[in-house]
Amino acid sequence: MLPPARNDGHPYQDSSRGVDDRVADLLARMTLEEKAGLLFHTVLPMHPDGRPVEDGDEAFVPADTTGAIRSKLMSHFNLFGTAAPRQMAQWHNTVQELAAGTRLGIPVTVSTDPRHSFTTNIGASMSAGAFSAWPEPTGLAAVRDPELVRRFADIARREYLAVGLRVALHPQIDLATEPRWSRQSATFGADAALTSELVQAYIQGFQGEALGAQSVATMVKHFPGGGPQKDGEDPHFPHGKEQIYPGGMREYHLEPFKAALAAGASQVMPYYGQPVGTDWEEVGFGFNHGVVTGLLRERLGFDGIVCTDWGLLTDHEIFGEVHQARAWGVEHLTVAERAAKALDAGADQFGGEACPEVVVDLVRSGRITEERLDLSVRRLLREKFVLGLFDQPYVDPDLAEEIVGNSEFRGAGEAAQRRSLTVLVNRDRTLPVTSRRPKLYVEGIDARIAAGYGDVVGDAAEADLAVLRLHTPYEPRDNRFEALFHSGRLDFTEEELKPVLRLLDTVPTVVFLHLERPAVVPEVAERCAALVADYGASDEALLDVAFGRARAEGRLPFEMPRSMAAVENSRPDVPHDTADPLFPYGAGLDV
Repeated sequence: MLPPARNDGHPYQDSSRGVDDRVADLLARMTLEEKAGLLFHTVLPMHPDGRPVEDGDEAFVPADTTGAIRSKLMSHFNLFGTAAPRQMAQWHNTVQELAAGTRLGIPVTVSTDPRHSFTTNIGASMSAGAFSAWPEPTGLAAVRDPELVRRFADIARREYLAVGLRVALHPQIDLATEPRWSRQSATFGADAALTSELVQAYIQGFQGEALGAQSVATMVKHFPGGGPQKDGEDPHFPHGKEQIYPGGMREYHLEPFKAALAAGASQVMPYYGQPVGTDWEEVGFGFNHGVVTGLLRERLGFDGIVCTDWGLLTDHEIFGEVHQARAWGVEHLTVAERAAKALDAGADQFGGEACPEVVVDLVRSGRITEERLDLSVRRLLREKFVLGLFDQPYVDPDLAEEIVGNSEFRGAGEAAQRRSLTVLVNRDRTLPVTSRRPKLYVEGIDARIAAGYGDVVGDAAEADLAVLRLHTPYEPRDNRFEALFHSGRLDFTEEELKPVLRLLDTVPTVVFLHLERPAVVPEVAERCAALVADYGASDEALLDVAFGRARAEGRLPFEMPRSMAAVENSRPDVPHDTADPLFPYGAGLDV
């Protein structure tokens, strides 16, 4: 039996009243400090045993959970880290109890980055852990089946709800038009039409026909499309702040966002990027009035929540290294001036920040009116009411254990992994392998798992077949945080290629290539027996396809360039723009 929601007899706590009436009643009771707290949406970690992290605790990410809720009066948090389902549910309930003890008892809204695949990057995603494991969105796109995407989103919704996660900081519907960009695996690929079709199914699965008590709200990102990054560098970092449109394809990148808004997306996140060479002001999109108000609010008619990307106002320490605020184009402004510019642009909430006192001072100084604050507060409160958080903020830890990662959900994810695999080369009908117990040599594959498919040998020269797993090459970066964003070159160095080609020349080899980005691998494609792309898949999924126990259905969601020269000469805003690609968009063989 779940504890009841707090009820002091106020109209805003009466579930029989309309949402607008409840919002109006609560807004009229709020102090300036309570309103300001609502405008901040920062990271909160948890201990693995389900305890909140408090000031003075030893934790990977330091935090003061009680202080954030009780003193700063914040009620939107991005959960960092993971644990067993019961512990996640218990953490959520503890946080809600802290919120219930504030003056007005405004419940907490907990959000999350993607957590249903194989990638862990603290700036973008977490691996599945206890949740069902699926291919990255590029893999869902490779299958080209909106119903699969809808089913994934519905399952993810149910798993999120079970542990109290109510806002998905996704889908990421940028178009993967710059092959070097590090964020591509979270997209639906380079094609606007396919992305537009799939994002509607995605939002329907998470939100339902209309946002309600059984919904997870979606925050589509990164408006107005973060793919066209100069040289493929990411604007998390100063050297990646420029977003350019040499091909004149700005409207093309807007198409998925139009589809998402038509499907009812609840929230939108502008990206960090600073547009260069356009008629937009050359400031980051979170500060950009022409983009947030002129384009998103006025032209596209969006009246939902706009939350900035994380860390636009203040410098942050990550892994012991200081990262400057991503205030591109407004680096010279003070923290208060940056906050005012983002509010003037039309943003409602500051992601990754925890300084509501700055907004309080802006109002008291007259720089921002309280009426402007109220506009955003109404949007934020309305969503809490629509999601049912005021009526039942708590979740059932027993139910969380039953729902998260159950056999049905895991099976659906595993089947999707297999379907998403994309066969690009299949010489002499190597696939499917028909020998009952071939002698197998494996690299990058767990030998214990491979033993279920053949007799594993330690010397390639003794094998009938080799299975090699590779990953898209990248340039290592010295900065510890940036090292997680695999960027730069897409081809192997000569030294990296030597052992690969030696193996391919020794024994027929099936190469599985994890396409975190579109790799440049002409030498591998020319000499392997088979080449199969994956977008996040288990060793079992790969081997099941290789041995004919499952069928690969994928088609490339972006092209694979033939050379780095072709990549460097392509236009970052134009899809499928490298000369003579090794494998074009949509490539894939039936086996």
